[in-house]
Amino acid sequence: MSGMEGARRRERQMASPRSRRVNLAYNDAELMIVHEAAKREGMVVSAWVAQKALAVAKDQLVPVSADAREVLAELIRSRGELVRIGEWLGSIGPFDTHSATRLVQEAVQRVDRATLQLMRERASRW
Repeated sequence: MSGMEGARRRERQMASPRSRRVNLAYNDAELMIVHEAAKREGMVVSAWVAQKALAVAKDQLVPVSADAREVLAELIRSRGELVRIGEWLGSIGPFDTHSATRLVQEAVQRVDRATLQLMRERASRW
């Protein structure tokens, strides 16, 4: 187990024993990625792969890359900043606050649409 002492194994389902096996093949780089992912969750590789594959098949988990997670986080941060800017513009003095506020509101709506679309595409992952 090398470094995986105490790693969790998948829970057994007493009502329905698991007698079917699936063989998987990875190259060295892929296996290292899978091994690291299992290690992060404190699981042995076979249990991690089985758990994730079943969750994806049941639509309980939708795979998402780390990049997509970062994009969503940035969209959420950007939306918050745009809302604060809009509030600030609405509170300051004598210039065309209506036009400025409208532009900010349109930007917030675009960020909202992009965020919602990304969340729909990646549902159930976070």
